Amino acid sequence: MTATSLISARHIDMQFDGQPHVLRDLNVEIEAGAFVSIVGPSGCGKSTFLRLVAGLRQQTAGTLLIENQAPDVADQKRAFVFQDPNLLPWRTVASNVLLPLELNGEAHRDQRKQTAAHVATTLRLVGLSEDDSQKRPRQLSGGMRMRVSLARALVTNPDIMLLDEPFAALDDILRQQLNEELQRIWWEKRWTGLFVTHNVSEAVFLSQRVLVMSRWPGTFLSDITVPFAFPRTAELRAEPEFARLCGQVSQQLRRAAGIAS
Repeated sequence: MTATSLISARHIDMQFDGQPHVLRDLNVEIEAGAFVSIVGPSGCGKSTFLRLVAGLRQQTAGTLLIENQAPDVADQKRAFVFQDPNLLPWRTVASNVLLPLELNGEAHRDQRKQTAAHVATTLRLVGLSEDDSQKRPRQLSGGMRMRVSLARALVTNPDIMLLDEPFAALDDILRQQLNEELQRIWWEKRWTGLFVTHNVSEAVFLSQRVLVMSRWPGTFLSDITVPFAFPRTAELRAEPEFARLCGQVSQQLRRAAGIAS
């Protein structure tokens, strides 16, 4: 683990119940405050790696550390955003966002006003209004439900955000808009972000680094630096250098999938 690494993975293997390996000899170092995207063929173990970092599973072999601690005992707060928002239909938007604070024992009765204010601030951060806060999930569009899912993760003030294809089900224009808002929030809060996606343009737009994973069993084949300064605007997507870098990532992704160039 280097002096500046927050997450250090060395020679990680992962297999389930004696089945063939999902991950094999995976190595990576991720600095605190970095935003890193992971791309790779379907089924290569991208989501599995996120779950290892979250402490939801333990690797079969190798060493995974978060600031020199095993993930299941690490002090850093981690929040997970899934592809499906998984909102509770009987709860309002505000009470869905409040849920992790309740589960963590942080929503104390004697701090109701402060907690409500924190939830409201978090909803504004993701572009939701006070009127939206009292709606039920069935009253929301897909994009709004994903905003609620992001707010539910952000309300815990995480040190590490783990995002598993959160915008995959959205149309391209909405996806681009949420990419821009997610980048704005990361730039403001500077948590460490690990973002799994199949969308190369999304990975390049959001990230400082793009990790390309091999087909199953997964390991990291390429670590591509994204040189564009932050904050990034929508106009970046029309720049020739942006297209060139997307092409480079796509080429590496084809190689990872075993497809001839």
